[in-house]
Amino acid sequence: MKNIVNFLLNSSFNNKHNYVILFKQKKSYKNLRGISSSSTDHVQEAFDRAKTGKGVAETIFNLYKNANTDTINIGYLFSVIERTGIRPRTDPRLKVFKNNILSYSKTYGKESDTIESLNVDEATFIKLTEQSLVLLSQALRNDVIIPEFPTFTKQIHSIFNRCKYNVNGSPASYIPQLAKVNPELWAVSLCTVDGQRLSFGNVNKNFTLQSCSKPFTYSLCLNELGHEVVHDYIGQEPSGKNFNEICLDNKNKPHNPLLNSGAIMSCALVLNKLQPSNVGLAEKYECIYRFMKRMAGGEQIGFNNSVFLSERETADRNFAMAYYMKDYKSFPEGVDLNECLDLYFQTCSMEVNTESLAVMGATLANGGLCPINNDKVLRPDIVRDVLSLMYSCGMYNYSGQFAFQVGLPAKSGVSGGIMLVIPNLMGIALYSPRLDEIGNSVRGLQFCQELVDTFNFHRFDNLAQSVRKLDPTRKPHESRGLTTLTLMFSAVAGDVSALHRHYLQGVDMCTCDYDGRTALHLAAAEGHLEAVIFLLETCKVNPAPKDRWGHTPESEAETFGHKAVLEHLRKRIRITQPLETETITTTAEEKEG
Repeated sequence: MKNIVNFLLNSSFNNKHNYVILFKQKKSYKNLRGISSSSTDHVQEAFDRAKTGKGVAETIFNLYKNANTDTINIGYLFSVIERTGIRPRTDPRLKVFKNNILSYSKTYGKESDTIESLNVDEATFIKLTEQSLVLLSQALRNDVIIPEFPTFTKQIHSIFNRCKYNVNGSPASYIPQLAKVNPELWAVSLCTVDGQRLSFGNVNKNFTLQSCSKPFTYSLCLNELGHEVVHDYIGQEPSGKNFNEICLDNKNKPHNPLLNSGAIMSCALVLNKLQPSNVGLAEKYECIYRFMKRMAGGEQIGFNNSVFLSERETADRNFAMAYYMKDYKSFPEGVDLNECLDLYFQTCSMEVNTESLAVMGATLANGGLCPINNDKVLRPDIVRDVLSLMYSCGMYNYSGQFAFQVGLPAKSGVSGGIMLVIPNLMGIALYSPRLDEIGNSVRGLQFCQELVDTFNFHRFDNLAQSVRKLDPTRKPHESRGLTTLTLMFSAVAGDVSALHRHYLQGVDMCTCDYDGRTALHLAAAEGHLEAVIFLLETCKVNPAPKDRWGHTPESEAETFGHKAVLEHLRKRIRITQPLETETITTTAEEKEG
């Protein structure tokens, strides 16, 4: 409603005469929901009623019960929830609910009962759901960040399929174990800040984090040591050089934590500054592992020893970088270089799949709160700093181009992984071992580009004017309703410039309101000849649509005495409907004969 008020205040529709005529002719636009009702409206209304009387559990039961048996089928309820993107069978937030169901089924159900076939009465259902009602009601009200999830799923799947046919690039060869990976692997997973999940392709295939680990070791250091300590040793600037370049900034610090030198320094801080500081390498690795596991909401985090050994055997350049930093006294006092580099190789050799990496990205997108278990892993100010560096430095030597074209924080790794973060919305994980000459996944880059071409996810997209891009966070009645509203007001005001903008933005100029009235109806009723000509000649709209009362633009122009408009409409009708006119005339003559 705030957007509508701003539009009315700032648009050319500030004429009292137009406003009066608009409502005289029963063209009320107060109820935007009437333009296109959401399929979940009845659910929302039921929940609203529940607040004043019935309990939420009773409301859910009554909405989804079988009227014949007066029971609710758990499998059916789960399928309704799954359509919203929430996974009731595996979501940790619904673990108690699922365990309650399994326990009840084992105690009271038949031997053949599964979750899909289990039916329970109202009293039992209320007891089973009492600790999980918040998420259940949120999902069933469709009160999630992406309300039309099935439509969004189809759009993502379409992009995924187009990228699958990109066979450019090849796996990384400088680490022997990575060169052996099947180059045709391709997977996409996403997790929203509400815990909606989506995956396509080889999503269960594990791959090593490589450079995708760097934002997380940096995050751990910030979380435990604070900004001042960390940035005494690590800079915040893009280097403009290769990720493994042997160089430091003018203060003899690594340029940023997402270069090899910066990640090695992060590991040095974990070893020497993190408390307790007197424990060994194994304990410090466990500390990083536990942190990664929390970021992933307890999902798959593993370790690939063969990649670790392979990486350590081919690490001459990283050793050279470490000795270069030691020569310039960049490290904290007392650092053991061999242990530091081992810890760095171990973090790079941690294994994930796209499912777990998507949750890690979603935790960053959600300000440090893991969306699938509500674990507060990081403070928002730390997330802000990490995402800022991912935006400017996360994609190797392609970082500037990526920021310009995609406009989102991301981090890639030479194993073929990309973690893309859309702040306050979702994390996306991509995996394909085919790399370009810079070291980024070819399919992953194509996916990111097509994603922001389709949706208004680029950080600098103008949300008010990017009608050609989709906004999956809007409910359908909001998106279509607001566009229809502004189109109608432009027609009422005779604002041809605004009509031009709508047409150029790809708006359907034949769209109608709740009463079936089109922009042409309104322009004709107001006598705006220039607007009528534009709609008829340029937009090629139907010249004779009927509203719910059977009124056409022609009859509106005649009623209000707009002769020039009436003449033009009739001329256009004769041109576009000659066959229909001839048929009517012939029929009339036959009757007379």
